[in-house]
Parts: sequence; structure tokens; C-alpha cells
Amino acid sequence: MKRALVTGANRGIGFAIAEGLSAKGYEVLLGSRDLDAGRSAASRIDSIPVQLDVASPDSISRAVKDVGPVDILVNNAGILGSGGVLDDPGDFTDCMNVMVRGPLLLMHHLTPHMVSRRYGRVVNVSSGWGTFSDGVAGPGAYGVAKAALNALTVSAARTLPNAVKVNAMCPGWVRTRMGGADASRSPEEGAETAIWLATLDENGPTGGFFRDKHPIDW
Repeated sequence: MKRALVTGANRGIGFAIAEGLSAKGYEVLLGSRDLDAGRSAASRIDSIPVQLDVASPDSISRAVKDVGPVDILVNNAGILGSGGVLDDPGDFTDCMNVMVRGPLLLMHHLTPHMVSRRYGRVVNVSSGWGTFSDGVAGPGAYGVAKAALNALTVSAARTLPNAVKVNAMCPGWVRTRMGGADASRSPEEGAETAIWLATLDENGPTGGFFRDKHPIDW
């Protein structure tokens, strides 16, 4: 049975991804900064809760040691930020830690096993707000961090062998705590492309950016 680690998976899109992968027969490690929230979410599906704060290198190191090798990594955890990108250096640091450094460190720790096994899937949950084609929008440093995550996706895919596929995806505007109640998509709809990328066959793409299973511009 292949093993999948999903970050920020106690609610919203992350939970929908975890639930979808579990339904497909994968062993799911449900990452959550708050372990109690993770346990509560994991009890609703067949998954294993993992305390994981992606903003903390120490938490990442402990988590990867506890969970051991995985075949699939979904970097879903994110924060929205607020104000303008130049308003609060602390907001910039937080966004970069959660949405760039955290995914980088998890890939650093977990992809060597994927390479040795000649199989791996990394899915970086990004956003249209992180695209230059759409103006790097969003509040605070959110768009900048997502643009950096997109760049990390391209660079990592170029670095890793084709058997370890690294892709980014945009879930669209989703009804979550971050997206708000007026958003046009359900978490399950937002998760669909991530689940597809996490379960690609050997002929699937790598180094791409997708929405609704179709390539989109960077």
C-alpha cells in the first residue's frame, strides 16, 4: 500500500484530499499543526494523525522521523496574510515559511526515498494568485509565496528523476475558512486535481501547473 502525507489536512481542501486518497486505498498520514484537530479529522476517515507545523523546521524533522518513508507528499498547508506585501515583514516571513520553506524541507527529507524507490508524487497546492499571468494577486505576501512555490515546483521537477513527479495545482475559489462561504467550489471540487496529480501513472506530467486537470499559465 502506498503512503501519502497531506499537510494542513484537518479541514478544508487538505481534508478533502486526504479523504479522497484514503477512499482510493492509500494509507494517509493526516498532517495538522494542532494534533487534537488532526485526531478529530482523522477519526472521520481511515487515516493517521500526524502533528506537523510546516512553519517549524524542528516540527518537520520530528514528523518525518516519526512517519518514515512516504510515496506521496501533498504540500497543502497555507495562510492567507493581510494588507499589502510591503506592510508587514512578519507577514512576509510567515507566508514564506509556511508555503515555501516548509514544502522545501519536506521535499528535502522525503524525496530521497522516492528516488531510491523510483516512484514518488509531490503535489504543491498553489493558487492562480501566484501566477504572473494573473498579476501575483492576493493579500499580503500570499501571492509572492505562491509564486515562489511555483518556482520551487519547476526547479524540483528539473532536479528529480522523471519517476518522481512534482506538480503544482490551483484549486480555484473554494468554500473554506480561507476562501469564505461565498466561494464557488466545494472542498471536494478543489481537491480533485490534487488527487489526480497525487495518483498519476508513470506517463503523467511533471513540472506543470494545473487547474481542473488542465495545464494553466505560470
